[in-house]
Formats: sequence, C-alpha cells, structure tokens
Amino acid sequence: MAMPDAVTLVEVGPRDGFQFEQAVVPTHRKLSVIARLVAAGLKQIQVASFVHPEKVPQMADAGSLIRQLPRQDGVVYTALVLNRQGLDRAMASGIAAVEISLSASDSHSRKNAGMAHDDALEKGLRMIDQALSAGLHVRASVQCAFGCVDEGQIPATRIAGIVRRFVEHGVHVLALADTTGMGSPPRIEGVLDAVLPLAGRLPLALHLHDTRGLGLVNLMAALKYGVSIFDTALAGMGGCPFVPGAAGNICTEDTAHLLESLGIHTGVDYRRVGAVSRDMEAFFLKSFPGRMHRVTAFQPPYESR
Repeated sequence: MAMPDAVTLVEVGPRDGFQFEQAVVPTHRKLSVIARLVAAGLKQIQVASFVHPEKVPQMADAGSLIRQLPRQDGVVYTALVLNRQGLDRAMASGIAAVEISLSASDSHSRKNAGMAHDDALEKGLRMIDQALSAGLHVRASVQCAFGCVDEGQIPATRIAGIVRRFVEHGVHVLALADTTGMGSPPRIEGVLDAVLPLAGRLPLALHLHDTRGLGLVNLMAALKYGVSIFDTALAGMGGCPFVPGAAGNICTEDTAHLLESLGIHTGVDYRRVGAVSRDMEAFFLKSFPGRMHRVTAFQPPYESR
C-alpha cells in the first residue's frame, strides 16, 4: 500500500499533555492555546477528558471549557470518556464528538479504569451505543494495543477481537494506542495486519507515545500501510501515570515537519505550533521532549516567511 498524500494530525496536547502535568492550566489559557493551535492549521483537537475532578484536577473545568470554545467551520473538538458518568457529563457539555477508550490489557484496565478488561469492554460497548443514539460522533480506541508493561505483548487476535466489536456497534473511527510506548515497526505491522481487514472503510488512527524513542519510526511503518490519522501533542507532552518511565506523545511540530519533508500534506504550520510549545514550557517551567519548537526559536518569525 502506498503512503498517503495527506495526513490528519489530531492534537491531543490540551487533554493528554496537560492532564499529565501537576500545575493546573487556567481555563482562559487553555482557550488561548486551543485558538492558537486552530490558527496553526489543526482541524481536530482533543480538548478535555471527563474524569473525576478530584483525581484529575487539570480536567475539572472540562464542561466550562467546552462551552467557551471558539467555533470555526471545519474544526472538530473532541473529549475523552472512560465511563458512563464521564459520558453523561460530556453529553451535558454540548460536545459533538467523543472518544470512548478501553485497554486491551487487564492489568492496565484495572489501574486506569478501575475494572477488569472484560467488564470495561462490555460497559464501553454500551457507552458507544448510548453516544451514537444521542447523535454523537464516536471514536473508539484500544489502549495498550502494542504492549503492556505488566503483560508484555498483547496478542494481535485480542486487539482484533476488540476492534471487531467496535465495528459491529457502528463507531465512526477506530484508534490504536501505544500507551506504553512499547511499539516497534514489526509490532505495528503485525497489529495492522490483523486490524485493517476488519476496519474496512472505517478510518483508523494511531496514538503513538515516544517512551522508547520509536514514535516517529513507528509512524513511518504505519504510513506504509496507508494509515493517515495520527494523534500528536504540542512539544511532545503527555504520558500515562500507570506506566513507569512513560514519555509523551509524538510531537506535533516534529511530526508535521517530518511529513512536510516527505511531501505529505498536513495543513499544519509547525512553526506556529512551536511558538505555542515554547510558551507552555515557560508556563510549566520545564522542557518537553519535542525538538522543532527549539529549532524554530532561532528561525525568522513565521509571518515573514
């Protein structure tokens, strides 16, 4: 299969990135960041997760944030939900698109969602039915699709079985998440071999973490399979609190730059994203693992290019 001519980058920094940080970002700053990401050309942005506000204070303003988002044609905002209560809150917020996510790993599911994998799957499928009945756009994702730190490699047949159930329930988009960053090109290829025939015409997205430095290498492997949707986070922010040594997502500006060098269209100005990333480093008083936001700091401003 030939590599795609165009790729959609789904920005998850305002959710996955911010959620991993202790310093709470004020709602007004979140809104500013999201508006600047839209101005940089990002058309799909995951802005929040509906989780327990006491457990994740960073996301306590999810409903308020969504109600204040700037509306723009062609821009889709999404929210992550992990349980029925989260879905109810998401629906009350007025969000039009949700991601319903569960883990292929039983041990990770118990830590992340507080329930066994089989229970999480059945509850997740009921959530999908509820969200679809309410007219929401639903993306269903499989966490730990390329490995678990406790269980090792998850059999591709298990991943395929979950995807089959998602397809049967009528989701709009499928996603596979390398939550632990254990993916490698052979593993990416093996899982895609099992999943793509089941996906048919449904869009398939990959959510890649760079824990072992293979994030963009894995993206290249997936591109050769025709995958054209990838989650990314500004500055390479993010991680999973239940994965020791977890690193962030593949970096938005790094990924956009790589794809541009390959002649693959994204519509994303990585220089503009880099400027936002530098501002967030100043806010959090720390450096993030992405690279291009540091490179572009020494290039002429994007307005003059």
